[in-house]
Amino acid sequence: MKKAITIILLIFLMQILSGCWSKRELNELALVVALGIDLIDDEYAISVQVVDPSEISSKQPSSGRAPVVTYHATGKTVFEAIRKILTLSPRKLYFAHLQMVVIGEELAQSGISDIIDFLARDQEIRNDFTFIVTQEATAKDVLNVLTPIEKIPASRMLNSLRISQDAWGSTLAVDIEALLTKFSGKDQYTVLSAIEVQGDPKLGIDQTNVERIETPVKLKFTGLAIFKQDKLLGYLTEYESKSFNYLNDKIKSTIEIISCPSDGQLTTEITQSKTKVKGHIKDGKPKIKVHIDVVQNVAEVKCDIDLTEIDTIDFINKKTEESIENDLHHVLNTLQKKYQADVLDFGEAIHRTDAKRWDNIKNDWQTIYPDLEVDVKVNVNTQGLGTMQNAKLKE
Repeated sequence: MKKAITIILLIFLMQILSGCWSKRELNELALVVALGIDLIDDEYAISVQVVDPSEISSKQPSSGRAPVVTYHATGKTVFEAIRKILTLSPRKLYFAHLQMVVIGEELAQSGISDIIDFLARDQEIRNDFTFIVTQEATAKDVLNVLTPIEKIPASRMLNSLRISQDAWGSTLAVDIEALLTKFSGKDQYTVLSAIEVQGDPKLGIDQTNVERIETPVKLKFTGLAIFKQDKLLGYLTEYESKSFNYLNDKIKSTIEIISCPSDGQLTTEITQSKTKVKGHIKDGKPKIKVHIDVVQNVAEVKCDIDLTEIDTIDFINKKTEESIENDLHHVLNTLQKKYQADVLDFGEAIHRTDAKRWDNIKNDWQTIYPDLEVDVKVNVNTQGLGTMQNAKLKE
């Protein structure tokens, strides 16, 4: 009797614990690494960048084909357009390895909330992919560009975005979780990194684009794009984006260039940056105080200067502080006067400090913000001087 019960139990467990009922073989799937979405004539134009596994395999010699293939289709909804791509692709699209979502400029201007909704609902798509927006280009043009060094263009874009964020400071990697938090909360504004196509997009699709020493068509991150709710408001330049990241406490490393006491310039490497933002209301008038502590090293000297003197280090610190502060005031003027966009959440900073008084002004914040007084203070500490601590090499 016990033996019979054991056999029945084993048969039952084999049925419910079988792990192969939904299996999908790799050779049956088209691995999508990048998704591009444009808006053309009130329809969604979808581009998918699919990996050709045989061309990126280290165990097989290359046949000379492109490492990726792009497929395009249009539809009234994103889902419809993606399904219509199946009429072109020999395999079913598989989005679990999606790395980048590229939003076309025209679509960004009309609103991206529907796109976010679709991508957040799809159970097959993971939530670790990054969003970017195009500048003076379409998402299709961006995904069609073949890139050197990195065989997969999506990987190249993602790596370039992260490296630029960590070592230059003009970009931000934003995933769908961050966007959902922004759109579902009280925040009206957000930013995404912007990318452009340098050169003729028609040449970027050709294999010769990666066979030359000087690549004729390149992809370049230009800075940050500002969104009000889900619509594109405008762009910050590369240097404005770097200053924005100072204010946003997102600078990990970057460089600053200052003028020497005599002719020439000196370049420093920022190794640490910590930003604190405090808001308060005095006499019914809101104010913001921004304090940034910066640590830097001397990286390049193109002038006659003695780095062993304490006065010289004080000079470098002061000049770097002034340079950063001037750039910060410039980007604040752009955000307050040009875009009137509280992307840095100064309103929330005031709310945290004085919730009761904030309630009295929050309904008028949009008219108060453009003239908001922002006090910026940068404190720079120069630590590393390099192995050569005196003047530059004599000519």
